[in-house]
Amino acid sequence: MFRSMTESNVAPVIDLKLLRENPDTVRASQRARGEDPALVDALLDADAARRSAVSAADNLRAEQKAESKKVGKASPDERPALLAAAKALAEKVKAAEAEQSETDAAFTRAHMALSNVIIDGVPAGGEDDFVVLDTVGEPRAIDRPKDHVELGESLGLIDLERGAKVSGSRFYFLTGAGAFLQLGLLQLAARLAQENGFTLMIPPVLVRPEVMAGTGFLGAHAEEVYHLAADDLYLVGTSEVALAGYHSDEILDLSNGPLRYAGWSSCFRREAGSHGKDTRGIIRVHQFDKVEGFIYCKPEDAETEHQRLLGWERQMLANIDVPYRVIDIAAGDLGSSAARKFDCEAWIPTQNTYRELTSTSNCTTFQARRLAVRYRDENGKPQTAATLNGTLATTRWLVAILENHQQPDGSVRVPEALVPFVGTELLEPKA
Repeated sequence: MFRSMTESNVAPVIDLKLLRENPDTVRASQRARGEDPALVDALLDADAARRSAVSAADNLRAEQKAESKKVGKASPDERPALLAAAKALAEKVKAAEAEQSETDAAFTRAHMALSNVIIDGVPAGGEDDFVVLDTVGEPRAIDRPKDHVELGESLGLIDLERGAKVSGSRFYFLTGAGAFLQLGLLQLAARLAQENGFTLMIPPVLVRPEVMAGTGFLGAHAEEVYHLAADDLYLVGTSEVALAGYHSDEILDLSNGPLRYAGWSSCFRREAGSHGKDTRGIIRVHQFDKVEGFIYCKPEDAETEHQRLLGWERQMLANIDVPYRVIDIAAGDLGSSAARKFDCEAWIPTQNTYRELTSTSNCTTFQARRLAVRYRDENGKPQTAATLNGTLATTRWLVAILENHQQPDGSVRVPEALVPFVGTELLEPKA
């Protein structure tokens, strides 16, 4: 049974114990994100009002129960007065329950407005305030490099013109060896995931509103999500959404360690806020394919699992043999659900810069609280789980492969790990 995110019994989004005992920590997180710290005080006030309303309603219900017993034991002469008092008390209970419902709704709105609390050490600031943690490989010296569009079209790998004819801008066809390159990438990622204890999944790409909201994608960036109004379903921008909803309203067995899933799916993004950005090629498109790693674990294991996810992403980047760097994303660029995020950015010769290929986020208990995903601790008591996600391969990787492995004659060398899937070591221009 899925739980509506508008119901008053919604699971807390951030830890209320942390909020009540260390509100300054939450305020500092809000400031680091560039978000309003006053939202913390609004939530504290809403929390206090809700608890007061619950207490008042509970006391009146208890009084009503006691009075009803008196009516049953009363003499005929006493009964009319007691019934009149009971009627008046029932009206008070009704009003108290209405007040409780209103304060519940106000509390939920205030709680949903807060982003996840960042982890100590996350850089403050916005998109340009990341910290470089590592740089791997040296960019090759390429004389007058061709971009991935010119290479893809000359090699018969990408057809943007017909993609636009059929579906509009930011759509494309992958053709011939281009399709095999992508399939090889995804297959390689699926195998790596399986070898490291992930269960491969092909999940739905349409999800219910409560699942999309539960993962944090219907907040500030809701305009990026495709919504099918007639069915009230959302197209996912990542299989993280479906995989997060997979265990909603469940108590997991984590006694043998984390549960790891790898979702292979098509992904859809409106790119509503990217007007004029990356309009050429397949860097920023409306539809792409991806293998996404997703992990459920105990909160104390989350930071270790985050490093492991980053390690698996590094293995995949080593397989395609491109220079890249690892960056620690600043708080203001995390998105509402992530407490920390590492990106791996590959060198793109024609842009003379690094561009994101992978992203891995530690969402701590933020998503699991929204989706009511729990596990039992050593005492058998249910506790909120932690969730993490990370890209293992996606369509955009073709950009880095083509541009970094291009040869002077316009051909492109296929990375060794992908040769078995593509069927050739060299992609040559079509006549």
